[in-house]
Amino acid sequence: MGETIPIAVPRKGRPLESVLDRLASRLGVPDLADEITSTLRHEKALTKGSLDPDEENVYHRLAAYSTVDDPTAPEYTLVRDTRAGKPRRIVFDSVTIPLNGADGSGLDGTGTSDEASIQLVGREEPFRALRTHEFALGFDSADLVLEEVVDLRPDPLGRIADINARIDPAESDVRVVTGLGDTVYHTLMGSPETVPAATALDRDYLADYEGPLCIEPRYERLVRAVLGTSVLEDIEFHYPNEGREEEAAIADTGLGVYLTVTGSTAREHGLLLGEQLFPSETVLLESTPEISEEVAAVRSLLNGGDLETELAVEQ
Repeated sequence: MGETIPIAVPRKGRPLESVLDRLASRLGVPDLADEITSTLRHEKALTKGSLDPDEENVYHRLAAYSTVDDPTAPEYTLVRDTRAGKPRRIVFDSVTIPLNGADGSGLDGTGTSDEASIQLVGREEPFRALRTHEFALGFDSADLVLEEVVDLRPDPLGRIADINARIDPAESDVRVVTGLGDTVYHTLMGSPETVPAATALDRDYLADYEGPLCIEPRYERLVRAVLGTSVLEDIEFHYPNEGREEEAAIADTGLGVYLTVTGSTAREHGLLLGEQLFPSETVLLESTPEISEEVAAVRSLLNGGDLETELAVEQ
């Protein structure tokens, strides 16, 4: 029996869907990817209350999803959701995908990989699982790398490709390999009352700005890395009150940084969209001491020049 390479992945959400899309295109498993994605979207709708549950409770649904005879079928598990009442939510647990024949060859490119496989294993924070050497490979948001191990410097960090150069080797062995192209942006936003007409809302504006800047508390270290510590000398962080919509809190503060996809919600609150400060993207990560020949071959299967990504990391 060939080797099975475990890969840490998020349990739910956009990052996991991006990983599944990548596997569908590189390993030829679109039906499997669609099955997992549709199941998790259905369960999210039930948890949010936007879809009425059927007569079966969450435990019956979990048993129906995960009690299967096929050893390569996906399995799921339960976690406590953060919504009111903290309901139990079904999320991804694991799935094993044979590699021999996935792209017409095996790990060695000849079809002689002796039925090698990868096993996607759900983790709440895959990046931290790589930091503790539980996995050699994993996928997670680039944001978490900034929030945990990137050095804070006076100059700003504007590209995912520059992350590795800012990781202290004594702090972490994890490195970014490539991005998956599911890019949204941490964007500078301001109210017309704060930003004068015909003024560019960008890093140069922040360099001369003195006053409050509204951000999510979990993004404080990321914002410090992205803006650079020298810009923040005369800036005071403000945080949204619990339950307050981020864009509404930024409108009250006058200036802020938050993730945007289309920017429509920001505009609904009368906010101006400024510079896109940093791309938030799902990335393939590696724990460098754990890279064997077999793991390197799997990494090559998941990487490739076909990716449309903000990232350009040289191997």
